Amino acid sequence: MPSLQTLLVFAALSAGLAITPGPNMLYLVSRALAQGTRAGMVSMAGCATGSAAIMLFAAGGITAALFAIPYAWDVLRIGGAAYLAWMAWQCVCPGAEPLFAPRTLPPEPDAKLFAVGFATAALNPKLALFYVAVLPPFLHPEAGNVFVQGAILGAMQVTIGMASDALLIYGAAGTARFLATRPIWLAAQRYILAVALALIAAKLAFGDGFQAAKR
Repeated sequence: MPSLQTLLVFAALSAGLAITPGPNMLYLVSRALAQGTRAGMVSMAGCATGSAAIMLFAAGGITAALFAIPYAWDVLRIGGAAYLAWMAWQCVCPGAEPLFAPRTLPPEPDAKLFAVGFATAALNPKLALFYVAVLPPFLHPEAGNVFVQGAILGAMQVTIGMASDALLIYGAAGTARFLATRPIWLAAQRYILAVALALIAAKLAFGDGFQAAKR
């Protein structure tokens, strides 16, 4: 069982992950704006399930495999950084739309909303990198079964992520209305998002968190 200190620190990191822009956030906001709050919540359920699947795989041994395979972390790290840098460019490139810009998307049935949400989270490099780079240092064999520890910490991350996503979905329409009447704020939001993504990409590209974890 993780210690109270471990749980609190990991909860803080999970909160930081939840408010960091990424594919999940972009998809959920787009769906909530285009199809309403209910569609956003169904999509969120899919994202949460996809996140839980990644968490269980990580707790079950994917992290150990990456420790054992030479250069696996470097490949994942550089690939993730390139993906985030591309997302940053998409925010500010000509014709780019801000996160809370109204989008015309065709209505989708619940099953498809859930499935796309699941795929968005399951293929989310930000989430995968979190479990690969951040989770391992919080697993301590002397504290009990490592899989159970990973599952507990992962469940905490998924729960915090769901709470953050729910607030985002319920506030998407109001935020969009606020920004629609304030073009300066709307433009600023695009660049703030781009800078945040670029900083994360740089940190990921030049960081060595996983190597530190190995030591």
